[in-house]
Amino acid sequence: MSQRIKVLTVDDSVVVRRLVTDVLASDPAIEVVGTAANGKIALEKIAQLKPDVVTLDIEMPVMDGLETIKEIRKIDRRLPVIMFSTLTERGATATLEALSSGASDYVTKPANVGSVSESMESVRQQLIPKIKALVPHLGLTAAPAPAARTATSAPASRASSSTPVTTRARSGATKAPRALVIGSSTGGPEALSAVLARLPANLGVPVLVTQHMPPVFTRLYAQRLDKASALRVVEATDGEPVVAGTVYVAPGDFHMEVARRGPQMVIKLHQGPAENFCRPAVDVMVRSAVAAFGGELLAVILTGMGSDGKLGCKDVAAAGGQVLAQDEATSVVWGMPGAVAREGIADEVLPLSGIADAIQRRLGSAARTHAAPPAPPARPAAGAASTSTSRFTPSSTAPARPPVSRPAAPAARPSQGRW
Repeated sequence: MSQRIKVLTVDDSVVVRRLVTDVLASDPAIEVVGTAANGKIALEKIAQLKPDVVTLDIEMPVMDGLETIKEIRKIDRRLPVIMFSTLTERGATATLEALSSGASDYVTKPANVGSVSESMESVRQQLIPKIKALVPHLGLTAAPAPAARTATSAPASRASSSTPVTTRARSGATKAPRALVIGSSTGGPEALSAVLARLPANLGVPVLVTQHMPPVFTRLYAQRLDKASALRVVEATDGEPVVAGTVYVAPGDFHMEVARRGPQMVIKLHQGPAENFCRPAVDVMVRSAVAAFGGELLAVILTGMGSDGKLGCKDVAAAGGQVLAQDEATSVVWGMPGAVAREGIADEVLPLSGIADAIQRRLGSAARTHAAPPAPPARPAAGAASTSTSRFTPSSTAPARPPVSRPAAPAARPSQGRW
């Protein structure tokens, strides 16, 4: 049998520590080597026990999860750390901060469940596949969890790429892209942020993004990206026009598609069946983009577990479009981009640092030829003062955006509090 994955569980709740320990102990590939009630104790046990993975609660006394992950990264850039988060705005904000500080991934704590067994199953479905994906050289590689998957910053890259790949050979000229689609999962939030930060405001094409994230998280994530990018970034809403220079992030628990409505392309959101255990799914988004733009499309697959995006990229390649994939060495998990690379449908397999330049090179001046009308002024955040600044000038000639709406999600049950 393969060497077991050693896990340290950190949470101030005795109940949670016991629940996580019992869940992980049920898997023969995993060994819980210790627990800790706060970050200060966790740092001492990391030095003593040398775990392969740490699960880390965010809200704890003495030293909370945010402070702890920062301290961990000072002493170890490569240790996988999975945050435990609540599915709330406060929990999402703290989790995104933890990801930008170097956390490897996160799982959401089960809420409103009817029994301990249901709580354990929720943790099992989310946590075990992530642990095995983050430590692929130990234990047994797991299939993607049937829960909304997420992703994280890349505190460290693999030393080298160990899987040979073959890029696609073309016999003729490529078509100038009229749209850019990007898919990502584990490791994606920081990878995507790094790519968008290097793209210019006059990119000339719309950008559609599916990052595996639950509700609440995607809205806050889009706001963070908007502040860090020259491009306008929004969480997509149903029916809104697709315009150049705007990045549309698929909202949690909704598939995002692009569809033609008269002379205009618009966003379409729906809650169809999950694909690749995910909603939103990259394949759903990419298929719709191929139907809308044909071969005039550039698809980029970044770090993530599973193979979501592979089938969509096969359609892109068959239509004559272009495909880029992140390489193994710089991916937190080389599942999604690896699936595309091994299929032989990528035009280039690149380190994260080279993807933004490749996007601009492949869009080139032709992208500006296909540019849609200028994006409308950025909408102020809820509660923001009317004097807040925007990266778009008041003299913009773009028409005002018509009112848009999102399909109603199933009503959330009232919170039962922290478990």
